[in-house]
Amino acid sequence: MKLGLQLGYWGAQPPTGVGELVAAAEESGFDAVFTAEAWGSDAFTPLAWWGRDTSRLRLGTSIVQMSGRTPTSIAMHALTLDHLSGGRVVLGMGVSGPQVVEGWYGQPFAKPLARTREVVDIIRQVLARERPVVSDGPHYPLPYRGEGSVGLGKPLKPILHPLRPDIPIWLGAEGPRNVAQTAEIADGWLPIFYTPQSAGMYRPWLDEGFARPGARRTRADFEIAATCHLQVTDDKAGVIEAMKPMVSLYMGGMGAKEQNFHKRVFERMGYADLADRVQELYLAGRKDEATALVPDELVDDMHIIGSAGEVREKVAQWEETGVTTLLLSCRTAAEVHEVAEVLA
Repeated sequence: MKLGLQLGYWGAQPPTGVGELVAAAEESGFDAVFTAEAWGSDAFTPLAWWGRDTSRLRLGTSIVQMSGRTPTSIAMHALTLDHLSGGRVVLGMGVSGPQVVEGWYGQPFAKPLARTREVVDIIRQVLARERPVVSDGPHYPLPYRGEGSVGLGKPLKPILHPLRPDIPIWLGAEGPRNVAQTAEIADGWLPIFYTPQSAGMYRPWLDEGFARPGARRTRADFEIAATCHLQVTDDKAGVIEAMKPMVSLYMGGMGAKEQNFHKRVFERMGYADLADRVQELYLAGRKDEATALVPDELVDDMHIIGSAGEVREKVAQWEETGVTTLLLSCRTAAEVHEVAEVLA
């Protein structure tokens, strides 16, 4: 199993020390570095900036929000960065949620599965550069002939010849239909809150996608990149306690009360009653009370925390479920080196 450094997205200010983290990952044998975006920093620019000082690490996005750019624009970013990095890009994408899609990007959120399929198809056309790109889909028609069109649009091929016509496309997916579609059309999957205990829930969804006619991959060559917090420590209880506010945020505070996709993941994991109560308290502004309800065993299942021996044992459990890459958030270069040494 490979290791990836998850840089995430920025908070109120750009983070410091990232260059040292990336250098440590390159030195320590990590396979990749990943960036993300929400409604602040974008995913591509930091990847290009810090990736320029690397020569081996794969450079991935986890995730690029599809509604933030047209499919051809996403493809332009990917093929440009792939040239600059010598063929090391992994394009991770996702639909995000209605609050961001409609509230930030001003785009409709409806039919996320159909939109995802269209986006992937158009990007693959751009990267293949076999013929001018066209799309009959209702979400991203090319050429555009709808309201406001002047009727002069023409199918185009990218001017730039792609370095690789098959840049890996990984998708963020949570629900049964979305996960199955990901197994059908993508090269990899970026799950959220994936754990060894919940892995069995996803297996039939993935198998459904692999079994569809024309599926791109099989389980043998499909990548699963799961994000978790890994920490070697003698204070396991203290670290678990410190992780609970993030769990309660995603369980109760993300999205809208009527539609929180992250909360649904916890419900499928068997925490429906808990998730309802955490959401109720969180949205009422009682965040500390919501966080206090999060059980230790849930946090322990979601992350890899403990002594060096415990960490190695848990990493093996994650690998046995089919995870091919662990995406880890590390705070210092020393942490990066320590993780690499423990798992060497």
